[in-house]
Amino acid sequence: MRPEVRRTPRSVPIKNNLADQTYLETSLEEEETVRPPRPRRELRVGFSTGTAAAAAARGALLELLGLPCPARLPVALPGGGSLSIPLHRHGRLGGQGFASVIKDAGDDPDVTNGAEIGARVRLRPSLGDDEEVVFYAGDGVGRVTKPGLPLKVGEPAINPVPRRMIRRGLEAVWQEVYPGKPMRLAVEIFVPRGEEMARRTLNPRLGILGGISILGTTGLVKPFSHAAYRATIVAALRVARAAGLGRIVFSTGGKSEELMRGRLPELPPEAFVQMGDYVRFALKVAAALGFRQITVAAFFAKALKMAQGKGHTHASRGLPNLAELGRWTLEQTGNRELAQTVARANTARQSLEILAAAGAPEVVAEVGRWMLAALRAFAGPGPELTGVILDFSGVTLWQGHSPGSLSS
Repeated sequence: MRPEVRRTPRSVPIKNNLADQTYLETSLEEEETVRPPRPRRELRVGFSTGTAAAAAARGALLELLGLPCPARLPVALPGGGSLSIPLHRHGRLGGQGFASVIKDAGDDPDVTNGAEIGARVRLRPSLGDDEEVVFYAGDGVGRVTKPGLPLKVGEPAINPVPRRMIRRGLEAVWQEVYPGKPMRLAVEIFVPRGEEMARRTLNPRLGILGGISILGTTGLVKPFSHAAYRATIVAALRVARAAGLGRIVFSTGGKSEELMRGRLPELPPEAFVQMGDYVRFALKVAAALGFRQITVAAFFAKALKMAQGKGHTHASRGLPNLAELGRWTLEQTGNRELAQTVARANTARQSLEILAAAGAPEVVAEVGRWMLAALRAFAGPGPELTGVILDFSGVTLWQGHSPGSLSS
């Protein structure tokens, strides 16, 4: 019978000093996802690539029209208010104006922090009901090659909100000079070294090739944004659904994904999604999008947290409960001494080493059963679920399945 997910562990009849121990979370699974340090000061907010592109495009239009171009330009934010963005360089070359901005991500570890985001703007002939602004991908800006994103295949990877911000800024300049006259502009966004930066992002996985994306829903970059990571998970899942996939494989980071790719070579790259610490969120979204088969792979410490009902596995949300693992050890082996040793371990990694040395795979299997029960609670009754627990060396310690109502 499948166990129910336990939110609050029962009292444990094992002597231990867990409350007095210092946990050393140094195992591989704890290194898989980038963890923000606990802030000792207020973190500085930056601005998005979309905001940078909007300021650059506005400066480029001022240069194109022969108007004075100040050192700083206002950019209206989608949620209200505005930012004053400094220009890096600007000028006019032939029939187009250009300007650029140095992206400032504040205290967020953004791959584009310090990047030059530029725009070239030129006039287009007026052709009936043609679009006001047509966007082009310059050097370093990606192009969409797969469906499932908020842009059509073939479009430059300039997301809808930044496009609106750019149009709004251009319109403000245009109407000052040509009130009531239709605006017909071509806007090319460029990012020197953007293709190199994109290799350190999920763009290749999402089918955005040739450079970075111009992003931003608020115009701001808030340090260590949970919303940004969740949005990346959603985007990856939508790409997988648009590719016609019914199965998805979640991992907690790059190492576990690499191992699962080796085990499932028949699946395309779109099937593999790094959920990081967002287990409950990822499962709920995948189920809502109609995936019929969901696999979740994790190293032991993350798997143990899932088994104990944690929907978010970041260390800041709590450490694995090794006292409960000790109780499971006692239930499965009847060995009180082993159970107490497991409960007194400093880390989940050490507890696994103790179990392995004692030859107690049934305890890992118990963790797996509880993990699978938690995944079912997160995903609901529909999808077929597979849980995989990995050893630090890459060995599969346990794998289990739970058929869903969609597979019956």
